[in-house]
Amino acid sequence: MAETDNFRPTAKMAANAQKGLDLREKHGRGGTHVGVARARQLIAREALDPRDIKSMYSYFARHAVDKQGRNWADPDKPSAGYIAWLLWGGDEGKTWVDAKRKMLG
Repeated sequence: MAETDNFRPTAKMAANAQKGLDLREKHGRGGTHVGVARARQLIAREALDPRDIKSMYSYFARHAVDKQGRNWADPDKPSAGYIAWLLWGGDEGKTWVDAKRKMLG
């Protein structure tokens, strides 16, 4: 296994990112241009650079509070925060990036 495979997003992260893009299109909200770019990066499942790992770690740390917001994961009217969270890989992305961040020290 190549070293870069350690930083390759999982299929579930890619699926979450695609779901986020789909919900963003449907509801017209959620995420920024940075989040959309991150979603596309995760969907491509190419190995991430260590600075991407650090950026994702920071995103999840700042936005974990969004999970307490109104309409989080509501199937009919999901919150913008939920959509953005998915763009960054969702819960699986957070778990994955937490482990990768520890590897980086």
